[in-house]
Amino acid sequence: MIELIPAIDIINGQCVRLTKGDYDQKKVYHDNPVDVAKDFEQMGFSRLHIVDLDGAKSKHIVNCKVLRGITTETSLIVDFGGGIKTAEDIEKAFDAGAQMVTVGSVAVTRPELFIEWLGKYGAEKMILGADVRNGMISINGWKEDSSEHLLPFLRKYIDAGVKNVLCTEISKDGTLQGPAVSLYKQVMESYPELHLIASGGVSCQEDIEELQREGIPAVVFGKAIYEGRIDLKKLLKKMAG
Repeated sequence: MIELIPAIDIINGQCVRLTKGDYDQKKVYHDNPVDVAKDFEQMGFSRLHIVDLDGAKSKHIVNCKVLRGITTETSLIVDFGGGIKTAEDIEKAFDAGAQMVTVGSVAVTRPELFIEWLGKYGAEKMILGADVRNGMISINGWKEDSSEHLLPFLRKYIDAGVKNVLCTEISKDGTLQGPAVSLYKQVMESYPELHLIASGGVSCQEDIEELQREGIPAVVFGKAIYEGRIDLKKLLKKMAG
């Protein structure tokens, strides 16, 4: 069964969604992300993906208090990303209750540091963030494109021990136009050993079912939830059955 991971993106302590990573296309869905996380847990989810969008922009963790509130008041397994640039940021996230951290930009700009973290914290606690635009890795809150091509970028880190990859197709993110299934299939065909987490574009339950049929191990989705396009109880029941 595909692993279902709802997402909470945070700006100014609020639950928001962007479109294609554009901070000018922000929509606030809830003033209290902790309440949103509690709802997810009550429905039957066990995982949660949190993105500190303020952190991604500021290049250091900003919404640690919200993270701590969620991990204190729920039993969800939380992975946390956004603004993790130093070991101090990682320690803050773990101290606030995150079980895993997602790191993207550092893996591009300082590969030796990412590999050091991978050795120090372990592959089970580190998720490589691979945010893709036009086949290239994008960094720093998707504001900058790197010269790294996706598949060679992943190969380098799989060889270094990476097991978990969160891959977001930026052109799809927040658009509700369907996920980049062909991209994820390409990744899985190249690296079947990966625990690939697909992200971006999910618009309905059928999109998730298609990802499952194609053998994608996990999916992160958010906007479709907040826009009422997915009946979460129905989805959980279907996937459990």
